[in-house]
Amino acid sequence: MNTKYVFVTGGVASSLGKGIISASLAKLLQARGLKVTIQKFDPYINIDPGTLNPYEHGECYVTEDGAETDLDLGHYERFLGVYTSKANNVTTGKIYNTVISKEREGAYLGKTVQIVPHITDEIKRRMMLLSKTGDYDVIITEIGGTVGDMESEPFVEAVRQLQWELPEEDCVTIHLTLVPYLSAAKELKTKPTQHSVQKLQQDGVQPDIIVCRTEHELSPELRKKVALFCNVKPGHVIQSIDADSIYKVPLKMQEEKLDILVLNHFGLTCPEPDLSRWNEFLYRLDHPKTSVNIALVGKYNLQDAYKSIREAFVHAGAENECRVNVVYIHSENINDSNAAELLKDMDGVLVAPGFGERGLEGKISAVRYARENGVPFFGICLGMQMCVVEFARNVLGMKGAHSTEVNPGTEYPVINLMEDQKSTTSKGGTMRLGAYKCELRKGFLAEKIYGKSIISERHRHRYEFNSDYLSAFEQAGMFSTGRNPDTKLVEIVEIPEHPFFIGVQFHPEYKSTPENPQPLFVAFVKAAMQRKK
Repeated sequence: MNTKYVFVTGGVASSLGKGIISASLAKLLQARGLKVTIQKFDPYINIDPGTLNPYEHGECYVTEDGAETDLDLGHYERFLGVYTSKANNVTTGKIYNTVISKEREGAYLGKTVQIVPHITDEIKRRMMLLSKTGDYDVIITEIGGTVGDMESEPFVEAVRQLQWELPEEDCVTIHLTLVPYLSAAKELKTKPTQHSVQKLQQDGVQPDIIVCRTEHELSPELRKKVALFCNVKPGHVIQSIDADSIYKVPLKMQEEKLDILVLNHFGLTCPEPDLSRWNEFLYRLDHPKTSVNIALVGKYNLQDAYKSIREAFVHAGAENECRVNVVYIHSENINDSNAAELLKDMDGVLVAPGFGERGLEGKISAVRYARENGVPFFGICLGMQMCVVEFARNVLGMKGAHSTEVNPGTEYPVINLMEDQKSTTSKGGTMRLGAYKCELRKGFLAEKIYGKSIISERHRHRYEFNSDYLSAFEQAGMFSTGRNPDTKLVEIVEIPEHPFFIGVQFHPEYKSTPENPQPLFVAFVKAAMQRKK
């Protein structure tokens, strides 16, 4: 069987959920026995989102092989339970970087390098790259941005060319648009969808399926109207109505027969989808027996900045039949004098990852409150580093102890730069990135949670625990319970005398999925439940 391609474009507005629609379709096709992957093509000129402020683009997701990618790749992995890679996220910056480098090397033999064919050829090459592995039956490609955006034009042109070059039965184009509801007129309006599809058609791309994002049910008459004016078959206009959980969208798309429409176009016959484990997760999600309040202490008051952490709590909550209420607390607003008031109703405290000095003292205050009051504590990356700093200052008496990221001249550099990073000036792609092994110390909390001695988790950081101070920490009660087996770098710290106190240098949230919730999050939620009792 030839590899089949699905292209997903968006129109009218951003943030309609192209990533969720792509992931939902992929889940349905995977549940029918097909091997599926998803890739994201982003129109911004950054090489990757690694240097982008989370306010600009939400969290930066990290793949197993160390790629800093768009947060939609997190959705792809959570829905499919299959790892993505560097090849699954491509930006305009990567495309132009490749083409300009080739031009400098003389690869174009003196030709004038242009958007068509050179840029579009590189886009097409990247779009087809994953098919070369032979690992996938279906490759779904999400095009970032909205139709009509200047920066998206080369990607749409590449899709037009591939529609023309590939056999018709190997290529499907799905266009996601908005059908807004005007409350004053009490009716849904299709004109924005019509204009969006017209623009796509002007660019030479005819969608095979139109998915309408809507807050209200689309009537058969309205669907027929969209089909008529957008030149698609009446049954190929489907709705994506708001759901109270993104994990219910695959079932909504199954009701709309999105997977059947795609399979019919491909001429494929597949078994009915097996969504039994997915439905079990949804049942637990909808029928919690208790609830807990978890404080997420961070410096970005933006939901997407901590997307993977929030989703990991959804998975861990369902596993424990518990609704996790994540209460965001801005780290700039918390200090030693008000921490008790802000955190008194919390059953657990998670101190979030991040970079830079802003809000660090608030994170340290949150750690101190949790440590001194027996509140379950979980620190991730910078959160782990701040629990080390807090312990050094308030238990070991190392006044002014800090990370050299913030205070290069600190007398007690308990968090320090890796040796091989000290000569690095570039910011992009220069951290410890991707999966690294960690050896767990027998008999401690981490080993009990994971149930094995060697684990692998993903990293995204430059600074590390300074092992010169390890002996002093362990004598005072904070132990290193996970270390890299090759470099001996400290990955996990614990306080065994505390009901639940663990900090990890890696990002465990990246690997959490509905069907395989991350063990540390599951254990943390369980500890919060015990605290509440």
